Amino acid sequence: MARLQPKTSVAPERLKTLLPSLKPTIYHDPSAKQVANNIRTIAWNPLGTYIATGCLDKTLRVWNVDKPNVRQTTELKGHAASIEKVAFNPVKEHELCSVSSDGVVRFWDVKMKQVLNEVKGLGETFTLAWAPHGEYVVVGNKEDKLFVISPSQDSPISSHQQPVQTNNIVFCWSGQRVFATTGDGKTRILSFPDFEPAYQFSYKEGSEAEFMLAGHTSSCIAVELHPFNRYLATGGTDSLISLWETAEWNCVRTATKMTGPVRSLSFSWDGLYIVGGSDEGSGLEVFNSETGEHLCTYKTTTPSPIVAWAPNRYALAFADSGSLRVIGASAGGK
Repeated sequence: MARLQPKTSVAPERLKTLLPSLKPTIYHDPSAKQVANNIRTIAWNPLGTYIATGCLDKTLRVWNVDKPNVRQTTELKGHAASIEKVAFNPVKEHELCSVSSDGVVRFWDVKMKQVLNEVKGLGETFTLAWAPHGEYVVVGNKEDKLFVISPSQDSPISSHQQPVQTNNIVFCWSGQRVFATTGDGKTRILSFPDFEPAYQFSYKEGSEAEFMLAGHTSSCIAVELHPFNRYLATGGTDSLISLWETAEWNCVRTATKMTGPVRSLSFSWDGLYIVGGSDEGSGLEVFNSETGEHLCTYKTTTPSPIVAWAPNRYALAFADSGSLRVIGASAGGK
């Protein structure tokens, strides 16, 4: 697998020709169901050395990026239903959080293969966001309730019923705001930890006073923050990716080349590129975040709804044909 040395950017004209030509490394799990949508979630650890995958068939596995053989992986067993979301602690390379529709949130030490903590009885949980310093996670369920959870406590610190369908959540880098995408195509900006609207119009009253990002004509389901806080990206079932600048919250550009609902979004480590995944179409769409230009399509065998850039190089992890796959680009094209 070709790689880019960390902290070396690749120019757009170079990336758009190099990326589509790269062959993926396939991380094959023979015990997992080989169906297109079995992998529900993918997450890199902070150093880009491990990738966790959570599956519809309850398989939770951590892969060594340099060793695609399943014998070199760690399987974490215990969830009784589909794994809907996984994410590594942003400041601890071996601490993983998993969220399942069985209503249980688990914290794992992947090196020791141990459960560090679990919180039960949360309903059909499916969203997860770590606070930037790793002290909390926010988990959401299908009843639109958000829970603040500590990695070391077996019950939620607090719970917050949301007034609208809440699809996805992400923290700002200060940890003082949470961005929540909604079923009516908007993105709410909420204070943390009290989950109140961060901005309101002084000349409006009640729920009408809340300032929200209205960027989609149908449900907004994906959200990602630029690594240097330049943009917030949102994706919707309207096949659009909207990029919002974070000073005045204006929508500065919209990417329109996606096919089908935008299920996942990911910025490259330097923020220059954004990739979108969908459960329709036949590839991953890569855009220049500074211009909105569609750079290339990375062709896949099946639709790839889940995709994530590595945190420190141009390597893309994605789901295709029921397997984890990783491609990487290097500045020298090696």
